Amino acid sequence: MTAQVQATTASRIPVNKHKRDWRGWKFMGPFAVVFVFVFIIPIVYAIYISFFKRQMIGGTKFVGVENYARLLTDTNFWQAVGRVAIFTCFQVPIMLFLSAAMALALDSMKLHGTKFFRIATFLPYAVPAVVSTMVWGFVYGAKYGLVGSLNDLLGTNIDVLEPNVLLASIANINTWEFTGYNMLIFYSALSTIPHSLYEAASIDGATEWDIVKKIKLPELKGSLAITVIFSIIGSFQLFNEPSVLQNMVPGNAITTYYTPNMYAYNLSFTGNQSNYAAALAIVMAIITMTIAYIVQLKSMKEQMK
Repeated sequence: MTAQVQATTASRIPVNKHKRDWRGWKFMGPFAVVFVFVFIIPIVYAIYISFFKRQMIGGTKFVGVENYARLLTDTNFWQAVGRVAIFTCFQVPIMLFLSAAMALALDSMKLHGTKFFRIATFLPYAVPAVVSTMVWGFVYGAKYGLVGSLNDLLGTNIDVLEPNVLLASIANINTWEFTGYNMLIFYSALSTIPHSLYEAASIDGATEWDIVKKIKLPELKGSLAITVIFSIIGSFQLFNEPSVLQNMVPGNAITTYYTPNMYAYNLSFTGNQSNYAAALAIVMAIITMTIAYIVQLKSMKEQMK
């Protein structure tokens, strides 16, 4: 009887359907504040200062799109963009191929010591990029490192830090750092496939390669799109590895404009051209987002087939 009275009373209480529920915003508030101050405001400020130019006489002056027009004819900038584009085209496919191969090997359940293998392949990602580059820099040393020791042992004169192969050496460092991270993404996608599906396919006469080609690889399409986009963005932001190797590489093989990020950094903090560096950063952001968006659209079309 009491429950019936409470239900009747509750039904008579007017409900304001137009009243907003702010509980979600309260939970999201701290993140939103940090996001605005750390991400949105710096971008807006960079766009703002990119329309100005600091002069020796007269101070800062509004110049409109002059900094952007200057970028169009800046050969150093376009050489840096071309360099990271070549880096991306070769490094990303190799890295993702190795990541997928490792994930498939783990998922096959035929690899001994899977726990150790999984941790060992992911461990390089936990090492800071500066530390990894320093370690590899000493390994690459033709006079003092592992390469130098192999040269003494074999009587060769190999130098992996020569300008002709330097970009490939940097790509090797990046591949070592991020292969394990991408492998875990692929392995997580494969873990969602029920093993009963593999057993049914085996009963129907499917070989191990048939299972990989017709069941596992199609399941990796979604995760492949994510890893490709993240890898492209990371490659176009290449900075730590060439910056650390700059003092280890003989001669002037790694210039101040070796990558777009290095060029922007040196313009801003060494060349006192922060306005031009801001314009460069905005243009690079647009280029990177455009390429990532095109890749995303293409991957969505592939998944819809």
